[in-house]
Parts: sequence; C-alpha cells; structure tokens
Amino acid sequence: MLNVYLLRHGETAYNADGNRYCGRTDITLTEKGIGQAELVHTQLQGTAFDGIYSSPLKRAVYTAEIASGSKTVKTDKRLIEVDFGVWEGKIKMEFISDGFWDSWINDPWTAKAGGTGESAEEIITRVDSFYREMLKKHPSGNILVVGHNGINRLYLAWKLGMPLKNYAKIVQQNSSITMFSLDAKGELSLNFLNSKI
Repeated sequence: MLNVYLLRHGETAYNADGNRYCGRTDITLTEKGIGQAELVHTQLQGTAFDGIYSSPLKRAVYTAEIASGSKTVKTDKRLIEVDFGVWEGKIKMEFISDGFWDSWINDPWTAKAGGTGESAEEIITRVDSFYREMLKKHPSGNILVVGHNGINRLYLAWKLGMPLKNYAKIVQQNSSITMFSLDAKGELSLNFLNSKI
C-alpha cells in the first residue's frame, strides 16, 4: 500500500488577491505561504518519505522543500497546474459570463478550461500517469507530493467516482495535508482531507 501525503502549495499573492486563477504563472509564496509550509514541516516530523515530488512551479517546489526539510525534491511536469487559458490571472467574477465557464462546469471532461486551456481528460490522464508510475516505483511506504488545487481536486474526484462537474466541492486548503492510499490495483482510499495532524 502506497501512502500519498498530498499538499496544495502554500499561499501566493494570487490566492490572497481574491483567489485569482494562477495556473502556469510561476509566482512564489507569500510570507503567510512560507509559514503554512513551515507548519506542515512541524506536523510531518517523524514521518519518513521514500520520495518527495513536486510540480515544477516555484510555489510548489518551495512548499515541498520547506515542508519536507529537504532540497532533494524531484519535479515532475505532470504535476503542473491546469492550463486555464484566458482565465489565467483573473478572478471567477471576471470571466464567469464568458461562455467558457458554463461549458467547463457542466462537462469538464471534454471542455477546455478558459476556452484554450486543458480539458479534465487531459489533466487526469497526465496526473494518473504520475501516480501509476509512483505505485510501481514505491509499491509501499510514504511519498510527499506537492501540487495544485485544480489538478489535485480533479484527480481525487475522478478516483472517488464523483461526477467531475462536482470536483470544486472538494476543498483543499493551502498547505494542509491530505492523505490517500493506493493499493496494488490502484484503488484509492481517502484517509484524511485538510488535516492538521
């Protein structure tokens, strides 16, 4: 059984400014975000990891380094945040009436985020590929994975059998620990969400 300690990165300026869609914009953590990652480091004291993985974006890598207390973070482009197309850098109220939102929220599997971004099928395919590889590489033990709100919620919703249009009902807070297990067949069990262990 592989135990995945999954984090969303710590707070960024986009999160603090009305939760702007950050997507592929490569910004770093705020002071609050650094503090959140430091708290996770304290929480994870005594937990040994067989691997530490992160999205290549700075906000995720920095969170992974602080939370793990290690500079040996392996980045993987499959963990990068959703390509949000024309929504990038905007808050939801600035684009909710653009026509793309209705298509995305009703059928994210085929619709492109922001009209020109990724579909949920593309996102889930790449994220699932990462976890399948991790299960082969680490069939048991613990790994720390630092990703992003969009990819984490879509993957969890899909693995839990939820309708993907409901993915946003999974709330993942900045730098809070979500832990799930994958068995040998890749079946997921959600052990805790947004925990302060």
